[in-house]
Amino acid sequence: MAKAQRRYGTEDVEHYDRPRRRTRPRTKDRPSYDDADLGRVITVDRGRFTLVMDDAPEVEVWAVKARPLGRKGVVVGDRVKVVGDTSGAEGALARIVEVEPRETVLRRTADDDDPVERVVVANADQLVIVTAIADPEPRTGFIDRALVAAYEAGIDPLLCITKADLADPESLVSIYRSLGVPWVVTQRGGDMSALRAELDGRTSVLLGHSGVGKSTLVNAIVPDAGREVGHVNAVTGRGRHTSTSALMLRLPEEAGWIVDTPGIRTFGLAHVEPERLIVSFPDLEEATAECPRGCTHSADEPECGLDAAIEAGGLDPERVASFRRLLEARSVPAYAL
Repeated sequence: MAKAQRRYGTEDVEHYDRPRRRTRPRTKDRPSYDDADLGRVITVDRGRFTLVMDDAPEVEVWAVKARPLGRKGVVVGDRVKVVGDTSGAEGALARIVEVEPRETVLRRTADDDDPVERVVVANADQLVIVTAIADPEPRTGFIDRALVAAYEAGIDPLLCITKADLADPESLVSIYRSLGVPWVVTQRGGDMSALRAELDGRTSVLLGHSGVGKSTLVNAIVPDAGREVGHVNAVTGRGRHTSTSALMLRLPEEAGWIVDTPGIRTFGLAHVEPERLIVSFPDLEEATAECPRGCTHSADEPECGLDAAIEAGGLDPERVASFRRLLEARSVPAYAL
């Protein structure tokens, strides 16, 4: 008999959650945690959480989930209420008793037909899509999918092109210019002021394939981060995983936060409804007001309002073509990216 497929892998927080007990509570009176300390989850490791507390941001606290939370996921970036020993002393362990409402949630699935959503990070307001211009070569399919996930989550995207000393980044920038995606260009040992300016005052997630230089960027921006730097395989053109778990770091002078994520090989979008994507482009959405019912706004729709707006001179054809490429991103298998 075939072995049942696990819902979660060892890299997922839910893999380590305690099973839900099938017992009724002994009382309807639930404890109040109005006086609990507030903190932020900065990393998760096998069911244990590292936090920084609002009233002592220089202290790292270890915590576990309280049983009443059941299978409610707690992820990097979550704002939580904590009770117990929050001193950060060796051997001290606190309990997470409540998770504050999330402002944003960046999600992915393992593949486009996978019903299980993985939360990458909570409460971020900027997604920094890190891609090398060479070594390894940029994969526009991955960038497109990351943009779709950012728009769906209500998070501002930023394209960060690394290794600009190896090739001219204009060929890549030109693909996304019509979408209005902002970008910065960096190179090893180069000036990071443009990137720092984009990160200032924000909570940013760094996302990209292994080997594109995420950890190098983090070490340059947060000098004491100590993230391991990998290399690209000369045969496969793919990088080696160096970051094994997401880690949230405070920027120098408390100028914001960045989250360094493990290198991602697949980025499924099963949770994204294609018809919702156009909401992120108000000018395009306005042009679809006269579209027939059920119009997907793709290039093969015979009476799409986007085509009529192009013919009337009201829309940039390149912008429409770029938007339709995002729509088609889901038709390319996630594992091919």
